[in-house]
Amino acid sequence: MPDDLLMRRPDPSDASAPASSDSAAPSVPALPAETIARVAGTAGRSRSESTRRNYAADWARFTAWCQQEGHAALPAHPLTVAAYLLDAAATVTEVGERAYSPSTLARWVAGIGYHHRRAGHPAPGTDELVAATLSGIRRDYAAAGERPRSPRAPLLTADIVTIVDKMRADSTGWANEVLERRDSVVLLLGFAGAFRRSELVALACSDISLHRLDGLHIKLRRSKTDQEGRGSVRALPFTHSHTSCPPCAWLRWAQVVAAFDSGGRPAVIRLLRTAEPFDAHVCRGVRPRMVPASPWLRSIRKNGNLSDTALSGAAVHQAIRRRAEQAGYDPEIVQQLGGHSLRAGFVTQAFRNGASAHAIMRQTGHATPAMLETYAREHAPLIGNAVTNLGL
Repeated sequence: MPDDLLMRRPDPSDASAPASSDSAAPSVPALPAETIARVAGTAGRSRSESTRRNYAADWARFTAWCQQEGHAALPAHPLTVAAYLLDAAATVTEVGERAYSPSTLARWVAGIGYHHRRAGHPAPGTDELVAATLSGIRRDYAAAGERPRSPRAPLLTADIVTIVDKMRADSTGWANEVLERRDSVVLLLGFAGAFRRSELVALACSDISLHRLDGLHIKLRRSKTDQEGRGSVRALPFTHSHTSCPPCAWLRWAQVVAAFDSGGRPAVIRLLRTAEPFDAHVCRGVRPRMVPASPWLRSIRKNGNLSDTALSGAAVHQAIRRRAEQAGYDPEIVQQLGGHSLRAGFVTQAFRNGASAHAIMRQTGHATPAMLETYAREHAPLIGNAVTNLGL
C-alpha cells in the first residue's frame, strides 16, 4: 500500500471532493507525513520482495503495450487485458516455441490487478472475460502439446550417496576439499531437510545447532509459504553411516567457515592439512565457533577464499548439475536436475518408503496433502495404486 493508496480517500474538509455514499465512513485522520510514509512502507512489505519486483516489471510491460496499441492502462477494460493475453500467447521464440507459459500470463493478470487495486479500481482479472480467456489459452496450449510442465527430476537417496561419495573420492588438495565439504552439505542437508534452494541460501550460522539426541535443529525463519516469518524448526537426524550423516556434513563445513572467519585462507589450509581422514563419524566432536549472523553457505573463489555474502540459489542449481555430471550421470538426466531436485527427491523417496502424507508434510511444510499429489503422480505412480493388486 503506497502513498497514493493512502491518500486517495477524499478529504471531508475539501469542498471539491465528492460526497461519500457511506455517511458512516470515518474521516481521514490528520497524520504527519512521516507516519503516513511508515504505514505505506510497512504495508508495501506485505508481499515478498520478489513478488513486488515481478509485479513492477509486469506492470511496465503492460503499460508499454497499452501505449503502443492506444489503450488505457489504468483503469484497463477487461477486453483490453484479454487482448493483451492473446497477443502474448501468440508470441513465439526464434525456434517457434511459445514464448510465455500460462502460469506467466496468470501472474501478469495478478500484477495488473494489484496496480488497479492500489489506485482504487476493481481488478480486471476478476471479470469473467479475462478468466475465460486464460482458461482458453491453457486449453489451446494443452491441445497443441506446447509448453508442457517440465518439473525437476528428483534425486533419491541412492543418488545423493553416489554423488557425495564420488566427489569425496575425487577431492585432491585443500581447495578441492573446501568445495567438497560445501557441496556435500548442500546435497545432504538440502535432501534430508526437504529445503527449497532459497531456504538453504538464506540460512545464517546461528540458524543451525547440534542437538545431542536429535541431530541438527535448523531454524527456518521464513519461507515461500511463511512470508510473515512465523518460523519453524526442521530436525535432521544422526544416521548409521558417517558418509551420509547430515550432522557430520554440517560440522565438516562449519569447521571451514569458522577457520576462515577467524584466520582467513591460511587458517583453512592449516585445518585441512592437519584434518584426520573422514572415515568415521565426526558429528560428536567439538563444535566450531562461528559468527552467528554470518551467512552459512557461501561462494568460494578460485583462490580458495570464502565470500562474505551468501551463496545464490542459482549457484546451488549449478552445483547439483555439476556434481551429477562428475558422478557420470547421463547428460539428459543432468539437464533435468536443479535445486528443486533435492526437495522433490525427499518427497518421492519418502512416498516410496511408505511414509504418510502427514509425516512428509511435517518436514516439507506443505499446507495440504493435495500439494504432495503431484510428486506421487509423477515420480511414484505405483505407490498406493490398485494396479499392483491385479494379480497379473
